Amino acid sequence: MTRYPAIIDGEKGGYGVVFPDIDGVTAMGDTIDEALINAEEALRDYAIEAQRDGDDLIAPSALETIAVPDGGTLTSVPLIMISGRTVRANMTMDAGVLEFIDGEAKRRGITRSAYLEYAAKRIAQMGG
Repeated sequence: MTRYPAIIDGEKGGYGVVFPDIDGVTAMGDTIDEALINAEEALRDYAIEAQRDGDDLIAPSALETIAVPDGGTLTSVPLIMISGRTVRANMTMDAGVLEFIDGEAKRRGITRSAYLEYAAKRIAQMGG
């Protein structure tokens, strides 16, 4: 998976995210988590538009080469392309873990598959 360097700045109630490698791609949010989720969507929108226009995606720089302005925090944001196509995956896991997943999915009013997709995206977004 490709990850792009991003810089977070702001303060409680208003955070911004910029991508040093990609001019004009930014995101905002009331919390850091919200700003990062919005940054993931902005990055995906950039990739979709670049592909639509026949342009190559800009290659991400290595994190250690990014200059971080005072007050900024360096992180990386995953580029997760949504294909719109579903595939079946046969998985094996611990029964207790599956029970937890099913409970969380039910609590959120979504399917097991939707919960696993949500969890995978959030873990990738956090750098896991």
